[in-house]
Amino acid sequence: MKQETFKIVSNKALTSNVYKMSLLGDTDEITAPGQFVNIKIDGLFLRRPISVCDVYGNTLTLVYKVVGAGTKAMSEMGAGDELDMLVGLGNGYDLDLAGERPLLVGGGVGVPPMLYLAKELKFKGANPIVVMGFNTADEVFLEDDFKSRGFETYVTTVDGSYGIKGFVTDAIAELDYTYFYTCGPEPMLKALYSATKTSGEFSFEERMGCGFGACMGCSCKTITGNKRICKEGPVLKKEEILWED
Repeated sequence: MKQETFKIVSNKALTSNVYKMSLLGDTDEITAPGQFVNIKIDGLFLRRPISVCDVYGNTLTLVYKVVGAGTKAMSEMGAGDELDMLVGLGNGYDLDLAGERPLLVGGGVGVPPMLYLAKELKFKGANPIVVMGFNTADEVFLEDDFKSRGFETYVTTVDGSYGIKGFVTDAIAELDYTYFYTCGPEPMLKALYSATKTSGEFSFEERMGCGFGACMGCSCKTITGNKRICKEGPVLKKEEILWED
């Protein structure tokens, strides 16, 4: 973990409430897909955790959804503005377990970290399959970013207004894959836990206090005891997860 100042290069809307922000800064501490940054917002006490969407050289890409005061403030920032960030937080995905044809499943704002993951897996010689889940066509984003890089990509919408009608579990039913990685809302993760045919890794979205393991505010139960989503996570292996009712 390291505290760094990043300068915004661009900040544009992808949908009515999802934004893509490109920044310049020291990205050396970001070492694996699945890690996140924690952003200080002036006037607010807690930092805002945002998953890393992409890293290339000293350019960092974040894709975030406006859900409260912090992300609303971020959406109003522009080129030249600076952000104080903690970078290199959390444990990312284990790429060595992917096999030849890994499955990547993202739901909503769980889609962005799949882009960095897909790129790194391709670099290692794998051929990722990407499944993206949204509620409706108006919410779809980043599809072109995956397809333009040659990834086999499927989009689902709950209302059937775009792509495959239904949930991500409907899209993966007939796919063959060697391992899976996923990030998204907990109901989706629970459904994938039962629907997937192989081992895999889950990245959990959780409210955080400090973001680096000091406050214990984001602890969850696993088969080996409590783990902190921000420190031992956000990525957990399928076999260690204990779901709470």
